[in-house]
Amino acid sequence: MTAEYKVHGAVAVITLNNPPVNGLGLSTRRAVIEGLNQANADAAVQAIVITGAGKAFSGGADIKEFGKESALQEPNLHTVIAQVEQSSKPVVAAIHSVCMGGGLELALGCHYRMAAPGTLVALPEVKLGLLPGAGGTQRLPRAIGVEPALNMIVSGESIQSDMLAQIPGQKLFDKLSVSAQTLAAEALIFAQEVGERHVAGNEALPLVRDLKCKHPKGDAYFGFVRNMVKGMSKNYPAPLKCVDAVQAATKRKFQDGLDFERELFVNLMWTPESRALRHLFMAERATTKIADIPADTPVRNIQKVGVIGAGTMGGGISMNFLNAGIPVTILETKPEALERGVATIKKNYEAQVKKGKLKEDKYAQRMALLSTTLSYDDLKDCDLIIEAVFEELGVKEIVFKQLDAVAKPGAILASNTSTLDVDKIAAFTSRPQDVVGMHFFSPANVMKLLEVVRGKATAKDVMATVMQIAKKIKKTAVVSGVCDGFIGNRMIEQYSRQAGFLLDEGATPQQVDKAAEKFGFAMGPFRMGDLAGNDIGWAIRKRRVVEKPGMKYSASADRLCELGRFGQKTGKGWYDYQAGKRDAIPSQEVLDMIDAHRKAIGITPRKISDEEIVQRLVFSLVNEGAHILEDGIASKSGDIDMVYLTGYGFPIYRGGPMHYASELGLINVVQAMHRFAQNPHDDAKFWQPAPLLARLAAEGQRFA
Repeated sequence: MTAEYKVHGAVAVITLNNPPVNGLGLSTRRAVIEGLNQANADAAVQAIVITGAGKAFSGGADIKEFGKESALQEPNLHTVIAQVEQSSKPVVAAIHSVCMGGGLELALGCHYRMAAPGTLVALPEVKLGLLPGAGGTQRLPRAIGVEPALNMIVSGESIQSDMLAQIPGQKLFDKLSVSAQTLAAEALIFAQEVGERHVAGNEALPLVRDLKCKHPKGDAYFGFVRNMVKGMSKNYPAPLKCVDAVQAATKRKFQDGLDFERELFVNLMWTPESRALRHLFMAERATTKIADIPADTPVRNIQKVGVIGAGTMGGGISMNFLNAGIPVTILETKPEALERGVATIKKNYEAQVKKGKLKEDKYAQRMALLSTTLSYDDLKDCDLIIEAVFEELGVKEIVFKQLDAVAKPGAILASNTSTLDVDKIAAFTSRPQDVVGMHFFSPANVMKLLEVVRGKATAKDVMATVMQIAKKIKKTAVVSGVCDGFIGNRMIEQYSRQAGFLLDEGATPQQVDKAAEKFGFAMGPFRMGDLAGNDIGWAIRKRRVVEKPGMKYSASADRLCELGRFGQKTGKGWYDYQAGKRDAIPSQEVLDMIDAHRKAIGITPRKISDEEIVQRLVFSLVNEGAHILEDGIASKSGDIDMVYLTGYGFPIYRGGPMHYASELGLINVVQAMHRFAQNPHDDAKFWQPAPLLARLAAEGQRFA
C-alpha cells in the first residue's frame, strides 16, 4: 500500500508511503481517499492527519506516471483535494522535509497545516514548462499573498518553511513544530485540539479557497510583472501563463479561476517546450541507470583525490572536488607549473568571493584541502587519480605506467581524455579493471557534463563509484562506450564538417553562427572554434588523414590555421578580437581567404538559407547519434540529448538533437538528408541515413 492508515486515540493518521518522495501516483491517491472515507465513517475519530513517510511529505506527481494514462485516472489530484476539503472532520497536513508541486497543493487543500522547520516548499512545475495544475495558482496567493506566491510560482524555486512563516498575515502554516523529530507528536496534539473544538463548536472548517485574494495595485502590478517575465522567459511560454493564472485568482471566483488554471495547464502540456523540458527531466534521471549494474552495487570509498596536471583542465577538475569538501593533491612536473595552476584556482575563487557567491571562510576551507607535489609517490594514498595531461597517447602511457607503480590497490585511475582509446590506456597498467574515462568539459569547474567512459575491462563497482562521485561534485554523468571522440566529440566532428562545407558553398562564418544562435545554440560553430582553439581541430584533422583517409573536410579551417589564426588565445581566428574582449568582429582577411579557397577548388558561391544551415548542422548530429546508438556507444537517445544539453549549448527548450528530430518527425529528417546527399560539394556517403534512423522513420517511430 502506498499510504498507511492508523488511528491514535481520536486522530486518524494517513501516511503517504511511496518512496523516494511519496509521489502522488494513482495507488497513493486511491489510498488517501480510502483513508479519508474510513476516518469519516469512524465515530471515534475526531480529526485526521496527513503526513509523509521517510524523507518527504510529498514531492508531488509520481514521475513513474509521466506520460501514462494512470496520471489522468480517477481519483485525480483535483478529486483528492476536493475530498479533503469536503471532509466532515478537520484534516491537518503535517509537513516535513520536502513539500513540492502536488504535495503542496494537497497541503493547501487541508483545513490546517503544521510544518517542521527547514521544510523545502515549492511549486516547481514551471521548470517542466507547466504551471501548477491542481489549484496551486489559486490557493497559494490566498494563503501567503499575491506577490510572494507569484514569485514562487514563476521561479519554481523552493523556500524554507521558516521564511514562509514570517510573511505577515500568511495563512499557509497554522503552526511550526519545534523540530522535524517532534512533528508527528505535535501534529497529533494539534489535531486532537482542532478536532475537539470542531465537535464542541460545530463550526465550519477553514478552507484556503474561501480566503480573499486581492492586490492593492491590481492591473498595474500585473502589467509590470508581465513585462519583467516576458523579458526573462524568451522561448518559454509557461512563466507568462503563470502570471495569467495568478491574476485570475485576484479577479475570478475560485472555481472559475480553477477552471482557467486547468485550461492553461492542458494547453501548456502540448507545447514543444514543455515536452522538451519533461524529456530533459526524465533523461537526466535515466543517465544514472546502467542496465547491467544494479542500484545496490557496492561502491569504493573516495576520501582523497589526485589530479595530474595543473593546467586549465587540471585546475578546474580539482575545484570540483574541493567544492565538495574532498582533499585534492595536484601533481606537476615543474614547480612553476604548479604555482601557475594554484594561482589560477585562487583567482577563480577570489572572483567568486568578490561577487558575493563564496564566503571568505569557505574559500579558506577549500584552499586548505589543496596540496601540491612534484612526486608520484605522494599519490599513493589517493582513492581516485585523474590525469589531465596533453592529449597524446604516448604521454598518457608514461603517466599511467607511473600510476600503476605507485597507486594503492583498489585506487581508481581515470583519464580525462576527450578522444583517445581508454582500452589502450588501461592496457598500460596491470589493473585495467580500475581504469575509466572521466571526460570533463571546459571550464571543468563550471560545465555540468561529465562523460564517463566505460572500458571493456572497467569493473562494475568502478562505474558505480564514479557515477556516485559525479553526483557529489554536481555533475551530470553520462556513460559512453569506447570510440574516437566518445559521444560528444564524435558527433561534433560531423557538425563541424558541415559548417566547413557551408563556407565552401557560399555562407560566411557570421551567417552560419547567427543561424545556429537564432535556433538557440549558445554559440555557433565558428565562435565555438575560436573559443576552444582552432589548432585543436587542426591536429585532429591531421590525425584523420592517416586514420580515415576517405573522410572529407573543407580545407578552409586548415588554411585559417596556416595563417596563425587559432582563435581568441591569439587574438584572431574566424573573427578578430580586441585585447581583453571576447566580442567577435568579422574579419576581411578571413572572408578573402574563404573566397580564394572557393576559387581554388572551383566552387561558385550560392545563396544558402538559414533553414538549410540549421538543418545540416543539427541533422548531422542526429545521424551520427543514431550510429552511436547502433554501435552501443550510448545506451539510449536521452543520454545523447543530455550530452548536448549540458556540454555543447544545445537549446534546452528543444530537448536535445535526438528529441528535436523526433518532434520534427524522423521521416522529415530522412527526406532532408536525401536532399543533402545530392549536393555535389557535400559528403553524400555521410548523408545516407543510419540504419536505425531509417528504420524508425519507416515505422513512424521516435527515438527513445
